[in-house]
Order: sequence, then structure tokens, then C-alpha cells
Amino acid sequence: MDQTTLIGLLAATCTTAAFVPQVIAILRTGNVDGISVMMYSIFTVGIALWLSYGILVNDLPMLLANSISLLLAISVLSLTVYKRWQKKKNLCEDTQIATA
Repeated sequence: MDQTTLIGLLAATCTTAAFVPQVIAILRTGNVDGISVMMYSIFTVGIALWLSYGILVNDLPMLLANSISLLLAISVLSLTVYKRWQKKKNLCEDTQIATA
């Protein structure tokens, strides 16, 4: 493995690992108040495009990092949307019970 690929793999590891604490925090606390759905939506599309680019140029660090990053970003986005939907649903149910 050449030095350029090694640097790419190390960079990919760092940037991909940066998502893990956010996913863990959401799973542990269920708190998604500070997550921007718009930002994560745009970011997820960007990662998908970087993954496509990595496939086209056959770049291993790009393929690995963006495959894992895409899964993690989709996880954050999905959990955020689900938790907010669940919170809104519970709020509506609580309001219906209180007015009954």
C-alpha cells in the first residue's frame, strides 16, 4: 500500500468515525432536538454522490469511507425523522386524552 492510499484511509477513518458518537447519543438519549433535518438531507445526498464518484474512479478510501458514512448519515437522518414523528404523535395523543 502506497503512502497516498494510507493517508486516504486514515482520513476516511477519522471522518467516518466522527458520525458514530452522534448515532450512539441519539440511540441512548432519544434526543434529536439539535439535529437539522435539512442539513443531514443535503449531507446524505452529498455522501451518496461522493460514493458514486469513488466507484467511478475506483478509489478504495473513498469507497470505504463513503459507504460507511452513508449508512451512518442515513441512520442519523432516519432516527431524527422517526423520533420527531413519534414525539408529535405522542403529543397529539396526549392532547386528545386531555380533552376527552
